[in-house]
Amino acid sequence: MGAGTWTVCDAFTGGASNHRRSIHLPAFLAPAIGSGMFSGRVEKVGVIGLGIVGSRVAENLRKAQKHVYVWSRTPKPEPNFMGSPAEIAANADAVQIFVTNGEALIQVIEAMEPNLNRGHLILNHATIDVATTRKAAQIVEAHGASFLDCPFTGSRMAAEKGQLVYYAGGDAAVLDKARPLLAVTSKHILHVGGIGDATVLKITTNMISGATVQILSEALAVTEAHGIDGQKLLEALGHNACCSDLIRMKLPSILNENYEPHFSLKNMFKDAQIALALANAKKIETPALSTTASVMFKTLQQGHGEEDYSVLAANYRKTGEADHAS
Repeated sequence: MGAGTWTVCDAFTGGASNHRRSIHLPAFLAPAIGSGMFSGRVEKVGVIGLGIVGSRVAENLRKAQKHVYVWSRTPKPEPNFMGSPAEIAANADAVQIFVTNGEALIQVIEAMEPNLNRGHLILNHATIDVATTRKAAQIVEAHGASFLDCPFTGSRMAAEKGQLVYYAGGDAAVLDKARPLLAVTSKHILHVGGIGDATVLKITTNMISGATVQILSEALAVTEAHGIDGQKLLEALGHNACCSDLIRMKLPSILNENYEPHFSLKNMFKDAQIALALANAKKIETPALSTTASVMFKTLQQGHGEEDYSVLAANYRKTGEADHAS
């Protein structure tokens, strides 16, 4: 394709199909894509991975009048659904990636490689292991593009409201240029260090979340087994120093046995496995995490992987109710 030849996508908002045609523009009209290092003036954004968070990030970017191109392994009726990650890179200045694991991230990065250049910013929002994060950065940077290790905290509702919190690892100058884009879908952006550091912090915070829901489930089981309504535990926690936003969010759903996914059990278990590997690499014993991971695995085997990780409580509630009834 010549320097002044560009692909035009006429996407139907009601379906996944696109009509594409090539047009030739004079050089003075052609956009200066790839002519220099990522500038931070992002108007064309790619979103790869349209799960619970990625789909909502894409919608908020559209509301902010960005030109959004999307792709996921499962075709979805989204505006500008492209045919491949390579097409995303060909059309977007910045690409935000929300895949589920490290293998998927590398596959996406390698698929984009032919079209990566100095004008691109690649943001990995997937929670994966540190080694794969750094491998992805090396591939991207070998093409002159910029990379940020940028996992987030916040689930479905935070993503819907544009209230995520991003932990950013990478060059401070690149982050400064990326901030206007990240600000569209977040309430805070924290620079925590270099590439890989944000991944470690995301994993360690998820260690706390997973163990918290596990001990909350156990506490509720003991409460109900002794004939006390679970609502009383919620009230008591509201006046106790151990209470947290996580408990206030999860316990009411547990009491209603509502395990609609905000963050799935399978993904929390994946993060627990990464956390165990991080600890083992430094010879740190993690009995609380190990126990929680064991219960997660048991619950996964029961077929609850797609439900919210608060479904851990389902292991205890039926037992507690049965004991109380007897």
